[in-house]
Formats: sequence, C-alpha cells, structure tokens
Amino acid sequence: MKRSVLTRYRIMAYVTGVLLVLLTLGVIAKYVLDIDGASGFTSIVGIAHGWLYIVYLVFAFDLGAKAKWPVKRQIWVLLAGTVPTAAFFVERKVTRELEPRITDEAPLTAKV
Repeated sequence: MKRSVLTRYRIMAYVTGVLLVLLTLGVIAKYVLDIDGASGFTSIVGIAHGWLYIVYLVFAFDLGAKAKWPVKRQIWVLLAGTVPTAAFFVERKVTRELEPRITDEAPLTAKV
C-alpha cells in the first residue's frame, strides 16, 4: 500500500474530527447556552462537516479496501467520523497498524 493512501485518510480523519468537535460545541452553545450567533455557526460547520464526511468515507473505504480489512473493521473506521473525538483515536490506531505495511513510492527518474 502506498503512503499517499494513508496520508489522505489521516488528513480527512483530522478535518472531520475537528469539524465534528466544533459542531458539538456549536450545538451546546445554541441549545444549552443560548448564545447569539451559534445558530449560524452550527449551520456553516454542519454543512462543511457533512460534505467533508463524504470525502472521509471515500478515503476510509479506499484505505480499508487496500488494507483488505474485514467488513466489521471497515464499518468501525467509517463510523468514527460520526462520534466526537473518535476519529482521532481510530486514526492513531489505524496508522500504527498500517505504518509497517507502507511501501514507499519509487522516486521519479528523468529519462535522458
């Protein structure tokens, strides 16, 4: 498996995780603390998280297919983007597992 497959998954796991934490804080600010402006914040962050979660799903599925994970493992990783902070822990575990299996891409050589 190439390093780029793991790298793009890791980036999207962090982005999805951060947005989900921000969305959770926004929902608390909107419904519990009744803070002005929280409604607009949750709308924007919610939309961003929704679209980027789809990208996360594509990258996580691609990673799982290339790592040849069983279906249960694949679902576990896919759902990590729906629980606040879970994406961070799952990403760390996945990275530790897959790092030894990474094959570095061959360097590009110029033809003369």
